[in-house]
Formats: sequence, structure tokens, C-alpha cells
Amino acid sequence: MELAYAPEKSIIDVHGLIKEFGKARVLNGIDTSVSAGEVVVLIGASGSGKSTFLRCLNGLESITSGEILISSVPVEKKSKNLLDIRRQVGMVFQQFNLFPHLTALQNIIEAPIHVLHQKKEEAVQIATDLLTKVGLSDKRDYYPSSLSGGQCQRVAIARALAMHPKIMLFDEPTSALDPELVGEVLTVMKQLAEDGMTMIVVTHEMSFAREVSDRVIFIDGGRIVEEGTPFEIFAGPQEKRTKAFLRRISN
Repeated sequence: MELAYAPEKSIIDVHGLIKEFGKARVLNGIDTSVSAGEVVVLIGASGSGKSTFLRCLNGLESITSGEILISSVPVEKKSKNLLDIRRQVGMVFQQFNLFPHLTALQNIIEAPIHVLHQKKEEAVQIATDLLTKVGLSDKRDYYPSSLSGGQCQRVAIARALAMHPKIMLFDEPTSALDPELVGEVLTVMKQLAEDGMTMIVVTHEMSFAREVSDRVIFIDGGRIVEEGTPFEIFAGPQEKRTKAFLRRISN
């Protein structure tokens, strides 16, 4: 199964994004845009606002002020367009969130049948193709309890792809995995990038950021401190906070 992603000029636009939880300001004026087919990696310390930013992008968190546009459509918590936007924006979390009582195949076909109203035969065929794509064609009838963490995360990626998203968001998708299982998930993500999927990835896997991303954004204190190509950020960071962060993670 080949996944084709239609080219668009700018698929995500963020203007003056502020997010507050009570009196705590977690995002403090984020301005950025992402082109179709671009792979953007967000780096920064825990608590810097990276995960909150992802959750705002698909409406899981309402924003305090500012604007987020997906394919020129505003993302608003109470908008009638929110469901359509969420269909365009797949998200993979740290925890796999698979239904434990459903097999790998059943987990993948659940939303296409009930949300997209696909016929079961069509959903099963797409799910089968996606399981092959993520290297799990022989695990379609396995329950999550019988799968490794890496396999569960690959099923979660296939489940998100089954909704035919234009954009994939990854929130530290390998952080809950044993080290020996990280590579199998990153391999699938690299393949998606090669296929042309628009991706925003929060990760501590700096090798992935160096090898796969088109752009790296360093976030600290809810602000974009520095951004650039992987070479610019890792070989010659300009900001003191970026340099300090990269020193800490390299020790």
C-alpha cells in the first residue's frame, strides 16, 4: 500500500500562541509554520511546553490566545470543524492507548468504521496493508498484552494512519520503550518521513533529529528560543540556552 500525501504550501500556521493553566503560562507566544511534507523535531527539557504545543495543534487543549490554522482552518475547541481537523491530524502518544480487548487489527479498524463510516471489508484491507507497512503483518490477531511495547507503538502508528491524516504528531513515542525496542519504532517513523508525511515530533532521540528532520526547534520556557536545520542547531547553536541544553543531554 502506497501512502500519497498531497502537496500543500503551508499546512500549519501558528500565530502568537499562548496557553495558560490557571496562573501558569506554559506556552508564551509561539509563532511558527510547517510546510507540507516537512519533518520538524521539537527539543527541549521536560516541562518546556513541547507536549502542550502538540496537544494544542489538534485541539486536545484549548488555547488561551493566539491562532492555530490547519490547512487555513482555525483550530478552536468549540468549532464545528474540530472533528474534521482531528481527522487530518493523527497523534501518537508516549503510551500506546490501545484497546486491550481488541486485537491489533480490530484496534486499527475501529475508528475508520465508526468515524469515517468505511465498510468493514475496506477497513480491514487498509489495516492489513498498514500492518505490513509497520512490519506486523503476522500480528494482526494478537492482543496488546501479547505484544511488546515496540510492537504496540507500531500498531498505534498504524491506527493513526488508518484515518488518512495529512499530518502526524508524535509525542515522545519511544520514551516508554525499553532501549532495544526504540529502533523498530524509529524505523517506521523514518519510512513515513521518506514517504512525504508532514510530521512534528517531540523526542529526546537526537540521532533521529539529526538524520530525519528538516528543521529542529528548541523550546524553553514556553518560547521558541532557536530553530534551524539539524546541522545549524547541533553543530553551531547560537543561543546560550540551546548550547546549555545540548551540553546537558550529551553528558
